[in-house]
Amino acid sequence: MRASPLFVLVVAVTEVRAQAFCQLGHGQSLRLRIGEFGAPLQPRLRPVGLVGRGAYLGECRSHHRPTLAGEVLSVKAILLMYSINVTDTEAPQFGQLQAFREVARLGTISRAAEALFVSQPALTARIQGLERTIGSPLFIRGRHGSRLTEAGRAFLPHAERALTAVERGRAAVAEVVSGSGGRLTIGAAPAVSTYVLPTMLHRFQADHPDVHLSVRSGHSEDVLEMVLREEVDLGLMRPIQHAEVISSLLYEDELVLVVHRGHPFASSGEILMERMATEHLILFDRTSSYHELTSSVFRQAGIAPRGYLEVDNIDAAKRMVEQRLGIALLPRTSVLAEIGTGRLFPVVITDMAPLKRQIVVARRRDAVEIGPAAAAFLRTLDGLRPSEELSHHFLA
Repeated sequence: MRASPLFVLVVAVTEVRAQAFCQLGHGQSLRLRIGEFGAPLQPRLRPVGLVGRGAYLGECRSHHRPTLAGEVLSVKAILLMYSINVTDTEAPQFGQLQAFREVARLGTISRAAEALFVSQPALTARIQGLERTIGSPLFIRGRHGSRLTEAGRAFLPHAERALTAVERGRAAVAEVVSGSGGRLTIGAAPAVSTYVLPTMLHRFQADHPDVHLSVRSGHSEDVLEMVLREEVDLGLMRPIQHAEVISSLLYEDELVLVVHRGHPFASSGEILMERMATEHLILFDRTSSYHELTSSVFRQAGIAPRGYLEVDNIDAAKRMVEQRLGIALLPRTSVLAEIGTGRLFPVVITDMAPLKRQIVVARRRDAVEIGPAAAAFLRTLDGLRPSEELSHHFLA
């Protein structure tokens, strides 16, 4: 078997001695002697290995053990070794596998070369290189074309799977680079993940169907930690200042007073805040910022509702209101559907300033370049971000 040329550039950075003999895998002997330069020192490095089947300087991977001999000599030079014959054991190259598949499919070198837009000699060289690597002829050449040997037939399905895997990998990378594919993980506060994010993701997925989406929900403090630990690409949460995070405004959500359809407040559509002292106030999720915001408004106004009902989440609060058990201040985005169907009625508190909560998109400050999928999602958010006068219809 003809061995391929090997160009080796050795830069000796410490003193070593070596004179090695190694038996190659096919019975050829290789003897290398490193030059003698400088004062002798004890060796501090193992001899440098040469790529090839069982051919190493100072180590042999065949069953024969290397022999080191000679005086202690010093190497302090650049040694160029040219055209050392060693057996070529490189893995099959993509072009070689392509050539093999096309010749097997079309039956002739000429047709395969035409299909791959290469010359016939170039394609023949690829086939021969692959046969050297595999260690067996893959085709029987004849006057009327080439047909697979038994080894070729055995190798063909593996070559096809390898080519398919590479082609799919290329397509996946192209999707990631373009933003049409890849993965996107989003962290979101409960009110966002339940009432706002689904519409965002529906719009995004329509334009980027090949992006694999993952959503994690938690309070804004939890989402911040997800961003800091890089467990999510983006966090949708209320603003929390942190030196390692940058954020941009996504939208403002207003707390709106809602009552059931038969409530006296529903007939007029507006009240003074003092009238709420006669009502049971339904609060949700004691650990959320909305709970504290609602409670602080009543404390500052010096008004105490008739009673409190505390539930775990916004949906439970809405059901309580619908069942005439009290009234509630809820994020407008969470009650748009119920207001639209008439199950709940919004009431304006004329002597109270609007209660608004900002929602931001947060990411790590040191993420100089965000992934293509995340960048595409941010562009989708830009398209969904409402104008100020339409903010109460956000994502309705």
